[in-house]
Amino acid sequence: MSTEPTPAEQPPGPTGSPRPWKLPVLLFGVAAAVLLLDIATKVAAVAFLEGEVPVELLGGLVYLDVLRNPGAAFSLGTDFTWLLSLLAIAVVLGICWLALKVRSTGWAIGLGLVLAGAAGNLVDRIFRAPGPLRGHVVDMISVLEPGGAFFPVFNVADSAICCGGALVVLLTLLGRDYDGTVHRKGGKAEAAS
Repeated sequence: MSTEPTPAEQPPGPTGSPRPWKLPVLLFGVAAAVLLLDIATKVAAVAFLEGEVPVELLGGLVYLDVLRNPGAAFSLGTDFTWLLSLLAIAVVLGICWLALKVRSTGWAIGLGLVLAGAAGNLVDRIFRAPGPLRGHVVDMISVLEPGGAFFPVFNVADSAICCGGALVVLLTLLGRDYDGTVHRKGGKAEAAS
């Protein structure tokens, strides 16, 4: 019988890394906060902006303009809304499965953002018209021109996916894996504590 403490009971390592159970809590906490923000902004946009003249902010740098998007980014795949819904479900389930294996604070934040974004747009696809798994996503942020004339209209969920994805790619390029392993030049890998 081993007297070593379980991973959840182990004190932080010499570099001050958090206990392993704190990282899934961080991941799901980030996801929950961003998901709530996404839902709140979509509800407010539909209630106050839909059917109205776009609202100009920051001297025309940003416009609030509600559009319904049946497709993915840049309105791609508009005929495959159900497939995008299934893909979002797979992403959500995959991140939930990976959450218990995360041993990196950066990865926990990045995956939490991607989880929130995928879940936020999935909520629209499930609960908005024209029906379950075919619902249109509410987008409301337009840059430089209203209606997406300069850049596609997006929402908080889209921003979370982009920011979280960028963070995960950056960590990967820096040789930092989700499990806390740090890859050094020359092929050596060491576990971060």
